[in-house]
Amino acid sequence: MNKVQLNAASLTPLQPVANLCASGSCPTVYSTGDPATVVVQGFAMTGDQAGIDVPEGEVLIRIPRDLLAEAVRNLS
Repeated sequence: MNKVQLNAASLTPLQPVANLCASGSCPTVYSTGDPATVVVQGFAMTGDQAGIDVPEGEVLIRIPRDLLAEAVRNLS
C-alpha cells in the first residue's frame, strides 16, 4: 500500500461526502480537496483497544459500515 503524504494545505477545505445524521456532529467522511485522500470523523480507538500496533502520528477511527458504503457510492 502506498503512503500518502499529508500536509495542512491538502486537508482544506473539508467538504462532507457522507454522514448518517440529519444534523449535528456525527461520524462523517469528508473530501479534502486532494483526490487521493479523505478525512474520517468517528470514534477514536487506541491500538491497545484494537489489539494492534498503531504508528506514532496515526489514530484508529471507528465508523459505521453503512457510512463507509455511502461514502464509496458518493465518491464513485
